[in-house]
Amino acid sequence: MTDPLANLLAALDLTDTEARTNEDIFIGPSQWMPQGRVFGGQVLAQSLVAAQRTIAEDRSVHSMHGYFLRPGNVEQPITFSVDRIHDGRSFSTRRTQAYQEGQPILSMIASFQDADDGFEHQTEMPDGIPDPETLPSAAEALGDLDHPVAKYWATQRPFDMRHVESPVFLSSDGPRVAHQAVWLKAVGTLPDDPNLHRAALAYMSDYSILEPIFRRHGLAWSTPGIKVASLDHAMWFHRFGRVDEWVLYVQESPTATGGRGLSQGRIYSRDGVLLASVAQEGMVRLRRE
Repeated sequence: MTDPLANLLAALDLTDTEARTNEDIFIGPSQWMPQGRVFGGQVLAQSLVAAQRTIAEDRSVHSMHGYFLRPGNVEQPITFSVDRIHDGRSFSTRRTQAYQEGQPILSMIASFQDADDGFEHQTEMPDGIPDPETLPSAAEALGDLDHPVAKYWATQRPFDMRHVESPVFLSSDGPRVAHQAVWLKAVGTLPDDPNLHRAALAYMSDYSILEPIFRRHGLAWSTPGIKVASLDHAMWFHRFGRVDEWVLYVQESPTATGGRGLSQGRIYSRDGVLLASVAQEGMVRLRRE
């Protein structure tokens, strides 16, 4: 057993190894996962950290688009190669490629912008959402289930996750709807670095984004024969918010077809500020015996 938050911070503390013309190289560790595959949110967050290391301090990420190319191996470190594609008067663009044993596992492009004034509006946070303190944590939902995945989800994730609807860990209860909401918060206090909070927000954005597809079809993570893999992930950072305070992740799936499902999400601070928008397509298949 390890400290989940310390483990997250260690994963995001990349090592600078090399700087070349228009290319920078970093190395990061892989977090242990019970099924041996690197968590996609980890690689997204690390790729963002690597790109941010090459950006002027007064510019912050406003969007990132990544493709998951191969499953990562938790036994191997990850090398991140950052191409400095463009630096303009207001925007900078970076391409990060994540490698293990010479093979790319993720390709991401991110854009960064100077702070600027402009028009302001946002979609409002849904009404009637219960407070996170009134909802069961993952540890409470999974109880004393003696399974390595359940134990990891219950005690070793760096974020406390509380489903507004009943969670889909073991079963999919209630109506078959293609939407849900989840409260999330880091299990401890993070340093004040805004870029670290943005990277951690990218990390947690991959947790439950495909679950609305499960709900729509009455599936759970424990459903026999289910196979799930993230294919691509896009994220837009609108406003800053701390991830060691409660955020609400509102999610819906507009479509599923061809063994793939699309999910979209909006992340709000507890007081209703829209922090980020997310879209992910994933492979969701059910092999029936």
